[in-house]
Amino acid sequence: MGTAFTRRFDSDCIRIRSQVPVKLMHLEGLYELFVSKFAYSTVDFPMHLFRVQFTMKLTYRTLPYDEDDDAMPATEDKNTESAEVVRADCHHRSRWDDDCPWSEWYSADDPVKGFELITVWSERTVKSSLEMAEIENSTPHEADAWLLLPILEILKGNHKAKAVGFASQLPLLVDALEKSFEVQFLEDFVSVESNAGNLKSSASIPPPTVVDRVRKELFHEGAEVVNIYEGEHKSSRAIKGAPHRSLFAQFVIHSLWLGNCNICAIAMLWIEFVREVRWSWEESQPLPKLPAKGAIDLSSCLIHQKLEMLALCIENKCEANAEFYDATSNEDELSGQNEADFSRRSCHRINLNKETQMLGYSGIRREGNKVTRGVRRIPLDILKRTLTCGSIDGVVVSKLNNCKGGDHHGPYYDTGEKGKDSNALEVAADRIRRGSAGVVGSMMLLNSCQRMHAPFTKDAPPMTEDMHEMRLHVSAFGNLSSSAQLERDILLSDMSAFKAANPDAVFEDFIRWHSRGDWESNVGEDSGALGSGKHDDWPPNGRLSKRMSEHGNFWRKLWNDAPALPAYDQKPLFNPNLEGEKILHYLETLPPHQLLEQMVCTAFRASADTLSQTSFGDLNQMKTKLDQLYLTMASMLRPLQANQLSQDSEIFEDLKRLCVIFEHVERLTILAASLHQKFILAPRLAREIFTDYYNFYLPKMGQNAQNVEVHEEFERMQRVRVDETGVVADLFMFPSANQSWRKVLSMGNLLNGHEPAVREIIFTMHDDVRGNHYAAALGPRLGSDSYSAEEIETYRMYIRGTSNDLAVTLSVVSCD
Repeated sequence: MGTAFTRRFDSDCIRIRSQVPVKLMHLEGLYELFVSKFAYSTVDFPMHLFRVQFTMKLTYRTLPYDEDDDAMPATEDKNTESAEVVRADCHHRSRWDDDCPWSEWYSADDPVKGFELITVWSERTVKSSLEMAEIENSTPHEADAWLLLPILEILKGNHKAKAVGFASQLPLLVDALEKSFEVQFLEDFVSVESNAGNLKSSASIPPPTVVDRVRKELFHEGAEVVNIYEGEHKSSRAIKGAPHRSLFAQFVIHSLWLGNCNICAIAMLWIEFVREVRWSWEESQPLPKLPAKGAIDLSSCLIHQKLEMLALCIENKCEANAEFYDATSNEDELSGQNEADFSRRSCHRINLNKETQMLGYSGIRREGNKVTRGVRRIPLDILKRTLTCGSIDGVVVSKLNNCKGGDHHGPYYDTGEKGKDSNALEVAADRIRRGSAGVVGSMMLLNSCQRMHAPFTKDAPPMTEDMHEMRLHVSAFGNLSSSAQLERDILLSDMSAFKAANPDAVFEDFIRWHSRGDWESNVGEDSGALGSGKHDDWPPNGRLSKRMSEHGNFWRKLWNDAPALPAYDQKPLFNPNLEGEKILHYLETLPPHQLLEQMVCTAFRASADTLSQTSFGDLNQMKTKLDQLYLTMASMLRPLQANQLSQDSEIFEDLKRLCVIFEHVERLTILAASLHQKFILAPRLAREIFTDYYNFYLPKMGQNAQNVEVHEEFERMQRVRVDETGVVADLFMFPSANQSWRKVLSMGNLLNGHEPAVREIIFTMHDDVRGNHYAAALGPRLGSDSYSAEEIETYRMYIRGTSNDLAVTLSVVSCD
């Protein structure tokens, strides 16, 4: 320090606990150690007052997870009742993530390994060892500042991280997809005579008992009706997989953990899965985890659509069986009810004596097989309400044609006089409008000046995606395959209903109503307007499109064969027995690569939906990362939906990169869940810790976690606010009895029974230098603090101690 002062340093360290004096384990003894360096006498230090500046920092660490705590104590007789109770208690011991959505499938290690809490006592003046004893007996809540440092699981050096959770199994499923192209049938992977012996030898085949357990979990446990879309992410349907709570999604997730997710294990489980589905079909048992009613979800994968369709078939099959049994058991009763209904309807004839406004209509009366013609007055209001029904009290009606070619019969109904020709009346009866839902704007029929009527049509039966695609191509068929039979029946039903609602219609009229893109009109028709009722523009000008006017067009052939039947007289379009057998045939003959393609999409979607249900509070970075994950998955999985993959496709590398992205998001999600659990009452701390770690981890997210090398520590501490100290203190739970007996507490300032892991203290002593001829030279060297002109720090002692060691460093400034 120049020629005026000198500074001398001394240090010492005791590393063995047994050699550390008990007195030096306490603040009182350390204070007296420091005072002994400058006091003239070591006798009775407590009776002398020394103005010593004191600063202290205590570091607390949460107890690490102790495997021995879970160890079952050894007993001489392991079959005793007490041993069984202890074993059961250990088996059901709760883990930190028991309430997390992924706990149904795996248990993740807590990424937060612990916490370090640093409590700081700012500089204060101590005059005696008694004050030091009081400070030692105080709680950490009396400290001036708290700083919290999370101890997180960080990769260091060349340590290779092992993926956990869904991220550990998804790459195995991608490998199974790549191997699925090697054979044509799934049975080849489990058959003894198959050519896939090299795969079977290297793959882990689960025992039949394990497969049977999974089968029971899928079909017999939790068979109650569930909302399969509950909890799914808003962007989940952009991925063409099955909803994560559905039957097929549960099958896929079970497959991830079965036999290391190899292709042979998947094939074995799928065969058992389809066998159980067929049993449910044959026994008319509802399929679990599937809605029995509602529309088919076309945003899902085809297997899920087929299972939804099969569930509907089973439901319809059960309803038909129930109706058949009711009809056979109550046939006599139902017959009596029908007779009573007929008599009751006969009593509600139209009152012919009522003076009302009349309109002229020609009518046909049917009485059994007898058809008669006559005149009858029909009130206008009743007539308007029944124009679309086709009959009034047994009288079948058709509107009077006032245009050219019409047959005017005056302002009455003909209901009583006998017809001249019963065959002619039968033909006329076939020309009656039935099943009309109302006129179609101002559109007119081509061959008669009549308004076009839209028919009531039968509801389209439920259809899967492949059935819809077949329906789109139905217009170009000459010969229909069996898979397009349903689409043919739908078209035939619409034609029959249109003919019944428009007896004078021709094929071109049907095209104008049903497929307007195939009618090339010269003058636009306003289908939404009711029209003015004028017929100056009749007949409409236009022609059929090229494809509809070709010779032998399938639609025209079908039109010629279609009978005029309203929807209520047609047979049902949906045949549950036929469709159910088709679905089972599809499931039983599904090529391996098509099964695995849909499994991969479903696995990513279901895994992401499971993670998205995690409660992690208001962590915006995590929400953004999950949203980005769904967009990335939807983009990278889209080629799997085209069903055009080959074994040499480049998609496999993209899928492996997607697995890496998923792994990073899953790690962040688990960390977010852990922080949210621990700081649910102090969300600011969880948010700040996660933000710091997110920024620390973000540059490494583009790399495979198994190859990441991290040489830096995550050492961002968070200052704890006063209202958050209680939450932080609760992190330091009282030690269990097993943990307490292992160590003897030797230091004070306990926090919930925890002594400081590290205690650091600085003692300083200042002397007055006023009047000293060296003071003028000392000031510029020591700076412009308050002691520069009057006092200097002559003694300074730094003490660092734990429960096992003690290190002391002393510096002394002198001018002699």
